[in-house]
This record gives sequence, structure tokens and C-alpha cells, in this order.
Amino acid sequence: MDKRIYLCLAHMSGKEQAFIKEAFDTNWVVPLGPNVNAFEDELKHFVGQDKEVVALSAGTAAIHLGLIQLGVGAGDEVICQSFTFCASANPVAYQGATPVFVDSEEDTWNMDPVLLEEAIKDRILKTGKKPKAILPVHLYGMPARIDEICAIAANYDIPVLEDAAEALGSEFKGQKCGTFGTFGVLSFNGNKMITTSGGGALIVPDESTKKQTMFYATQAREPFPHYQHEKIGYNYRMSNICAGIGRGQMTVLDEHIAHHRHVHALYENAFEGVDGITLKSNPDGRFNANYWLSTILIDPVKTGTNYDEVRRKLDERGIETRPLWKPMHLQPVYATNPCYVNGVSERLFNMGLCIPAGPWVTDEDVAYIVEQIKGCCMK
Repeated sequence: MDKRIYLCLAHMSGKEQAFIKEAFDTNWVVPLGPNVNAFEDELKHFVGQDKEVVALSAGTAAIHLGLIQLGVGAGDEVICQSFTFCASANPVAYQGATPVFVDSEEDTWNMDPVLLEEAIKDRILKTGKKPKAILPVHLYGMPARIDEICAIAANYDIPVLEDAAEALGSEFKGQKCGTFGTFGVLSFNGNKMITTSGGGALIVPDESTKKQTMFYATQAREPFPHYQHEKIGYNYRMSNICAGIGRGQMTVLDEHIAHHRHVHALYENAFEGVDGITLKSNPDGRFNANYWLSTILIDPVKTGTNYDEVRRKLDERGIETRPLWKPMHLQPVYATNPCYVNGVSERLFNMGLCIPAGPWVTDEDVAYIVEQIKGCCMK
């Protein structure tokens, strides 16, 4: 195959340029303006649950501002999901707090509610105080067991900051991911469900929290004619140009989600009954993943190969794949952090690959990818 098949390339609607042109024509090229306001309104309408949304420079910035508003500071602990990207845990460290890592369960690959409760009890026992927040992730667009996580959080009166960076459009029991916790986080990085080139958003409970978030995101400037600052602020607002891209992307969001689910269904059909290759799918009818990336596990005993050999062979044949996230509790930077593990994320990391699922992946591409994977994995 001559062309290269990428995991999830950005796909433009064709309407982005008009919004960007409008920003230039009206000289709104700063981190505020009509595109930012409209993009926030469109996201608010999309996620529902009477939430408000603040557009920011990155999903990482959104996590950081969520932690600040939950009062996370030096000496605090925040329970984080181990099996995910570092951007979930790093903002905890920005605040001088300690990420405490909790392993995954098999159903969704996300934070294990049983281990979560064990971790809370043990941290209270060891430190004399409860964790300041819980930060679950909807990994690869698969909803976590968020009802159980939120119930445990409520039982201990610990707020939930929900990382839905990969899960725009995913639902649990018909409710959009990112709307279950006190705060929710979205990402519009170049390879996400929609992109603003870079960018993210914080889903907040109400209008007053939206104003507070905007305050922190614009250098915490007080309402004086001169520059007055009584708190530490950040330069985290999304630009009106990036928001223009986002507005164009919102016109194809539903189409993108439908395409990712369609591609996953093709994989599901193709890998059904194939010994040694397992595609990750919704555990039951409560879960409705966006399948941002489709993911497979390769059993080395049954296939006679391993995920890294398959990755290298597929790369030679023009197919981009990626290993599953290396768990945070195995990362050198967090080697000494408290962790509560059950072996699930380590096993997944040693067996799994992300395979192409983006808007540019055609049915023919899927057939070629499946053929190549089967060829690598059949003894």
C-alpha cells in the first residue's frame, strides 16, 4: 500500500476558514471574542446537563484550573488513574500536591472502584486526612464506571474532576462523559475527536464557576482600571482564531463520532472469533464509547508474537499503531508515588495496540489493516 494510514488525523469540515477569516476581518485575534463565546455555547449545548463550558489553551490547562478551584495545594493528595497519559497527573504536581495512582479494572480499563475505595481508606489511615480530589479518566473514549466512582466519592465527600479529554461524545447511561463530576475536562488536540489545533475546555457546574474559571485563565486580573492581582493567575484562555477552527469542527462532530463507531464495528466483525486478538468494546448497554481509538490485545501465547513485533511489522506496511499507555506508576518521574495496583494496567500495556480509527480511515483501509494484523498474528 502506497499511502500511510494514520491513527487519527485531523479532518476539516471546510467551514473553519470562514470563522477564521471573520476573526481576522474584525481584528478579533486575541484570547477572547465572538468565536470563543459561540464555541463555548455550542459545547455547552452538546454536553448538556445544564453545565457551563470555558474554552482554554489545552486540556492540561483545564485539569490545572479544576484542581485550583477544588483547593488542591501543597501537601495534598489527589487520586489519579494510573493507566493514562501523563497530562492527567502532571497538573497535580504543578500544585505541589502528590498524585496517588489507582489501577484499572478489566471492564473498561479505567479506574477500579474497588481499588479506589481501598486507596481512600489507606490514605486516610496513613496521612490522617482524605485525598483532596479524585481524577478518573475515560480512556480511549471508553466511559469509566463513573456511577460507582462518583458514589464512592460522595460517600467520602471528595470532589471528582473527570478527565474526558479522549471521550467527547461518549456516554454512560445516556449522559455525556465530562458531566458527572464537579468539573470535566475536554481536549481539542490535533488528534482528538475534533481539533482547534491545540486547545481544551473545562466543563463547570454553573455561571459563577465559569466566571471564576475565566478569572484564573486570564491572569487573575481584578476589576480595577489599573492592573491589580490578588491571586496567582494563568494565561490559559483559548484564542478567537483557534475557537474559529472549533466552530467549524462542531459542524462535523456528530459525523466524526459516527465514523469512529462505524470503524470500530467493522473491526468488531472482522476480529470476531479470531483466537488471540481481542478488540476492546463496550462492556454492556450502559456504555456508549466514541471509540476515539480502537484498541486490541494480542495474546503472545496464542499468536506466537507480541504487540511490539506486530507494531513494527505494521509500520513497515504503512500502518501507524501505538502501544497502550505506559501506566503512570511505572513512569520514572512517579516511581516513588503511592500506588494501588492489581496488575491490570501492566498486563494491558504489555499486550495492547491502538489501531487507526480516525475520519480519514476508510472501509478499505480497515480491511487492509485487519488483513495485515491477522497475517502477523496467525501461527
